[in-house]
Amino acid sequence: MATKQQALGGVAMSSRLAGMLALLAVGFFHLAYAGAGAECSIFLFLTVLCLLAGIPSTRGGFYYGLCIGLAIYAPQLSFFWKIFGPGAVALWLILALWLALFLLLAKLMRERYPPYIWMVAMPFLWMGLEYFRSEIYYLKFSWLNVGYVFSNSAGLTNISFLGMYGVGFALMMVAALLARSGVLRAIGGGALVVLALFLVTSTSKGIKASKVSRLKVAGVQLEFPGVLEVEQALDKLYMRHPQADLLVLSEYTFDGPVPGRILNWCKKRSRYLMAGGKVPSGTEFFNTAFVVSPEGKIVFEQVKCVPIQFFKDGYPASQQNVWDSPWGKLGICICYDFSYRRVTDQLVMKGAQALIVPTMDVAEWGASQHKLHARVALVRAAEYQLPVFRLASSGISQGVDCDGHQVASAPFPGEGEMLYAELAMPPRGRMPVDHWLAPISVGIAGLFIVGLGIKTRRKNP
Repeated sequence: MATKQQALGGVAMSSRLAGMLALLAVGFFHLAYAGAGAECSIFLFLTVLCLLAGIPSTRGGFYYGLCIGLAIYAPQLSFFWKIFGPGAVALWLILALWLALFLLLAKLMRERYPPYIWMVAMPFLWMGLEYFRSEIYYLKFSWLNVGYVFSNSAGLTNISFLGMYGVGFALMMVAALLARSGVLRAIGGGALVVLALFLVTSTSKGIKASKVSRLKVAGVQLEFPGVLEVEQALDKLYMRHPQADLLVLSEYTFDGPVPGRILNWCKKRSRYLMAGGKVPSGTEFFNTAFVVSPEGKIVFEQVKCVPIQFFKDGYPASQQNVWDSPWGKLGICICYDFSYRRVTDQLVMKGAQALIVPTMDVAEWGASQHKLHARVALVRAAEYQLPVFRLASSGISQGVDCDGHQVASAPFPGEGEMLYAELAMPPRGRMPVDHWLAPISVGIAGLFIVGLGIKTRRKNP
């Protein structure tokens, strides 16, 4: 039976100690996302969460998780207010509820399972909830996951084989082990793990792969331009980078199909062009990336797979395909699609050798939104070992190599700024470990939760 104080590795978990740990969790999370070499402090965030599973009150575990969630998500996603207004509060609260659910379940499992089962369960519970929250249910949102913390690390390639969700699994496994040793030992041991993790992620080993093709890509940042403005910008882009094989414009460059004037431009300049537009469908539309050939014809289309919730963003795609281009197979992710592994996995399994990402990030959403979104391309490139060309309407546009290193960029704000990169395309990408482990973790976490429910019912008939 729970008391006001409960031993955790020999240290009493008082309300004061729980409050201090909660503040530490918030601090470690923000420190990790601040970057500047502090990314590895995300491990201490996970360690503190495991320690808080020893809080005496089950209800207290839930509320501590909720408060921690609000304290980390609201500041990091402050731009939600610019986009959704007061509705941002509900979205922050929904994200925080997932962290509250984790602490609630971790607390109950600590009470009702032996220590060794609890330690085994924690990484599966963490990954299962993180993957479900990020990839499966209606309000799925993958940003601010543990794996994205390392997007700017020089040695991202050294851990990227685990995948974004796999990194969280591995760190939580060690954190749960340390948490059973008590608060002081856990924090002390965590500091040593952080040091080791820093050494691993600050040294890039790189992965050498034979290259079969090089694709020269250029793009220009335009936000809601007119057709004449697009044509003028393409002229400047062509003059600046005449060597480019493929020109790219952002999502929603056009408010319909590619205009005839632009088709004629491609024919006149004998260039391939990829640009975002719309295919009308009744009262709605399909948010589409079009590929125009040097003959001025549409040769490929890909519809957006995950329209943004609460936005007028069109119908979702009914299928995904790769464009069998003259340089190799190219996968197209339209903006928000790139945030989801379940979308990008399909392109890689179909043989994509590079990923092109037309993106609409509105300038008024602010710098923090653009910087947070820019983390995705670096992680995806390293996970799949594929190059990425991401062209955003107002920045931050990126050329990223197979190791997740940014080799070219165009800034925010950057109306009219140009980006050029040569993509060295390997024969194929790879699937990280969490491609299969994450869905399995959802199932295992579900089994633990069902078992927990059975145990609770037997205890309280």
